[in-house]
Amino acid sequence: MNQKAPKTTKDTARRIFLDSSSPSISSIVRVVLVVIIGLVTVGLGVFFIYYLQNLFFLIILSVFFAYLLNPLVRLIRRPFKERHLEKLMPRSIAIVIAYLVVFLVFGLAISYLAPRVIEQAKELAGNLPSYSEQIKSRVTNLNERYENYQLPPQVREELNNKITSSLGDIGGKVTEIAGSLAINILSISPFFILIPILSFFFLKDVNMFRVSILRMFPNGLWRSRAESFLEDVNTTLAAYTRAQLISCVLIGTICTIIFYILDVNYALLLGILAGILEFIPLIGPAVIGIVAVTIAAFSSGSQAVSVGISLAVLRLIHDYVTYPRIVREGIHLHPLAIVLSVLAGEQIAGITGVFLSIPIVAIFTVIYKHVREHRGNKGLVADLLTIENDEDVGETLAT
Repeated sequence: MNQKAPKTTKDTARRIFLDSSSPSISSIVRVVLVVIIGLVTVGLGVFFIYYLQNLFFLIILSVFFAYLLNPLVRLIRRPFKERHLEKLMPRSIAIVIAYLVVFLVFGLAISYLAPRVIEQAKELAGNLPSYSEQIKSRVTNLNERYENYQLPPQVREELNNKITSSLGDIGGKVTEIAGSLAINILSISPFFILIPILSFFFLKDVNMFRVSILRMFPNGLWRSRAESFLEDVNTTLAAYTRAQLISCVLIGTICTIIFYILDVNYALLLGILAGILEFIPLIGPAVIGIVAVTIAAFSSGSQAVSVGISLAVLRLIHDYVTYPRIVREGIHLHPLAIVLSVLAGEQIAGITGVFLSIPIVAIFTVIYKHVREHRGNKGLVADLLTIENDEDVGETLAT
């Protein structure tokens, strides 16, 4: 009677089984292809944004200005809508009235503040030579203190070089940023005429643009998803614009009050600069902080410390208390994401990139949210890694 020989360890080792929980090779290849296509798409997007940044900047500023005026337009038309008299106040006429109100208020503010701001700016320019002399005298005082401490000449020279280079770096950085801002403002000066014109058409024909976009999608689920996506983008941009405008006014007012209370020179000028620079995330507050503390330091060290502490406390309160309440549910970005977005925007497109970084990233978060909802709360590559019902999966492979 023939008996089969028992299987040896060598025979068993020749049979390999695939774990059914592992993704198939075709799934991994699809993920790699999706990642490559995504990187190429992002690269092309960055390329076009870089070379057309002025055009994108013009469009974004026009959209922001339209968002700023839209609540006023609605307020003007509300009494007529409540009485079913919309024909007496068409949207185009309400937009013109809103423009007149905004420009009238803006003109009155400029006529009242401009003489004082110009006077303080001239005073600052006239005092710059004396500030330079103060820096030199303080460096000389440091040298005398080093001699009293009997420090070796090499150590004193090294300390002087470090102090001088640090002051030069700080001054150079502030000058570079200020010069970059001035160049950007001059380069976009024609925008001050184009922005109101484009904003007028955005406000007037917003419903037409919305309907045109929705008609690009088929009826049913896709069009419903597109409509929900446009609504979320509108909410996000409106929240960001509202938050930035309120923040500029709030920070400018509070900083002006702080500077006047602490008796800082050029308080009104610095306060208005703080409000304007607040519109530039991260970099703007840092610049006004350095400038204000430096100017206060020329008066006294205690005043500089008081200004620095006051601005730091104001920054913490605004970033973690007031700003989230202003934005409400419009933007959901972690502070780290904001910092990284601003740094990436600065590297890609300079000041323009800094200005556009947060709204662009916020819109991408809206896109990701809707993609996940459309796929049933799955990740972007969740389906790509699902196990295929392949006959080969789990089969024995011979070595």
